[in-house]
Amino acid sequence: MQIHLLQKRTLGLLGAGNMAEALARGVINAGSITADRIIASDVSPERRSHFSSKLGVKTAANIDVVKGADLLVLCVKPQQADEVMKEIAPAFQPSRHLLASICAGVPTARLEKNLPSGARTVRVMPNTPMLVGLGASCLCGGAKATAEDVSTVEALFSSASIVLRVREEMMDAVTGLSGSGPAYLFYLVEAMVDAGIAEGFTRDEATVLASRTVLGASKMLEETKLPPEELRKRVTSPNGTTQAAVERLDADGVKAKLTAAVRRAAERSRELGR
Repeated sequence: MQIHLLQKRTLGLLGAGNMAEALARGVINAGSITADRIIASDVSPERRSHFSSKLGVKTAANIDVVKGADLLVLCVKPQQADEVMKEIAPAFQPSRHLLASICAGVPTARLEKNLPSGARTVRVMPNTPMLVGLGASCLCGGAKATAEDVSTVEALFSSASIVLRVREEMMDAVTGLSGSGPAYLFYLVEAMVDAGIAEGFTRDEATVLASRTVLGASKMLEETKLPPEELRKRVTSPNGTTQAAVERLDADGVKAKLTAAVRRAAERSRELGR
């Protein structure tokens, strides 16, 4: 992580939801930006109070965040992006400010359209495991973003996630795969827990077993570097219990339905950008 790119920066968070909190905690814990150099805004008084009391971060209105910071991160809902961009445009200085956006489906060109000419923007799609320092983020630079701008935003998000650079046309696919991906796993764990309860476990017991199984399997994927199909085969003994389960999943078309779900999320991201 190129922390030196952040050491003279002041960070402004336009929106103080969970992802903004994960980012703030990440950079504070990494020592790359101190709490006294972070300022956040949010429509919710509770979230503003949370940032002030729990993180030691100053809070202010959107326009004052822009006036007080030079590295900005747009952390609002996609439907609010245009409104917030127009609101901050009078205070936005292309020579001073760098804007990163985590708004799903919102392309850099749309951000730039609502800001002064020459605005430097970077589009990022992180995911919620950033809250525990294990996020996966992808990013791409806008038309005016320099190589240093992209590296700066990469350093910022590296505090709580791995970061990959991709072409902007891939960002909707990123949203469908890793952006929404944690929800698919939680959905799977829900089903595993329900099955465990049906077999006689308590909810707490079933949840511990299912969550640890997902964690361990993910760690195996990451550390062995083996393809998931190979790891699955190693668990699946001929005519054994796992084979019986996989045959049932195949018979019900689960893989095809999961693939379709990921692609539908990517398509929804494209719809949000139109």
